[in-house]
Amino acid sequence: MQQNNLHRLHDICHLTDSTYILRIERNNLEFQPGQHILLGIAGTYEQREYSIYSGTDDTYLEVLVKEVEDGIVSKKLKRMKPGEMLNIEGPVGFFTLSQEVLEQKKKLLFVATGTGIAPFHSMIKSIPDLNYSLIHGTRYGHESYGQSDYDPERYICCSSRDKTGDYQGRVSAYLKEQQFDADTYCYFCGNFNMIKDAMGIMEQKGISQEKLHTEVYF
Repeated sequence: MQQNNLHRLHDICHLTDSTYILRIERNNLEFQPGQHILLGIAGTYEQREYSIYSGTDDTYLEVLVKEVEDGIVSKKLKRMKPGEMLNIEGPVGFFTLSQEVLEQKKKLLFVATGTGIAPFHSMIKSIPDLNYSLIHGTRYGHESYGQSDYDPERYICCSSRDKTGDYQGRVSAYLKEQQFDADTYCYFCGNFNMIKDAMGIMEQKGISQEKLHTEVYF
């Protein structure tokens, strides 16, 4: 684990008015897909947890950030300029794919809301030939961050406030309408209420608790 390590900001890519990707100097930081880091501006005390968005073979480190209305860190990060320094602690966390799941090529269901898609982006980018389906809940279709990075036959955007996603409605409504193999391993990341509802739905569909894994964002 690396702690109190300085990393230079390479660039900021703005995806929407409030959501952006920070591309950061990696400095040989090693991580497992699904882990997160503690990130803050160098010389300040405020830090927040962000899942790593980039792949393990990328020469840079990326995080996906949504500017929060009353957030301190997300607003300051958005105003940073390339060349400025960030402080990174970590990586930490156990929201990762086990060796058993990888070796046996288990069927995977990834369910995310908003920027909760970040760890799944890292997993899919890092590990070839994953047998996955990715369900992404957004408010609007244009918030389907990184959609082109996924196999279009494995990705569904559920947009709850417009009809521009692949499915109009919440993630929970979509899951209720689908059938799933009982041997599916499910991973949920994002809004607490979504995770709670989705886990209940999957249990009702015969998925055992040991196959349900969570990472709560808010």
